[in-house]
Amino acid sequence: MDSRTEHGRTRGEGPTAHHDHERRFQSPAMRRTREILCAGARGHTLEVAVGTGRNLPHYPPQVQFTGIDPDPGMLADARNRADELGMPARLVEGDPQDLDFPDQTFGTVLCTLALCSVPDQQRALAEMYRVLVPGGRLLMVDHIEYARLPGRLVERRRENPRRLPREVASEVGFEIGHHDRLLLGLVERVVAHRP
Repeated sequence: MDSRTEHGRTRGEGPTAHHDHERRFQSPAMRRTREILCAGARGHTLEVAVGTGRNLPHYPPQVQFTGIDPDPGMLADARNRADELGMPARLVEGDPQDLDFPDQTFGTVLCTLALCSVPDQQRALAEMYRVLVPGGRLLMVDHIEYARLPGRLVERRRENPRRLPREVASEVGFEIGHHDRLLLGLVERVVAHRP
């Protein structure tokens, strides 16, 4: 794990109660987005930054699931949730910028509301591209860059400025099939595939 990821991981560690609070107060639009994206998963599926496993209840039963996250505390919560659901799940600690899987391993890669916290978004998406089989799909929803002042000035000062997820995905080679905005335009949903 690179030092920036390690720093973010240790900053993000907090009591499980905080994650439970977030789970209970999810907007209906985000809940529905999770349902839609997860329903599109097929075959061997990798969720990047699985966190506490909020998406696990929404996956189709035939999916062969692997989740990766840099935070061992969140992975423990995800393991508990998978056990409660009776869902076979491989959950591993790792860096989204350096996925420890062979090339062309997964048919689907999913990432929800996590790319904006990854130090190098382009590197993370290039890794997602690498581990997908040709024709494999990327399912993603994330916060977008601020387009207006003063937000744009604040964003430029961030260590890891947000960008439009679909633009970064396109830069690493994905073909965008669908994209739209949610939550007053602050979040972008993307469906793409590796050619």
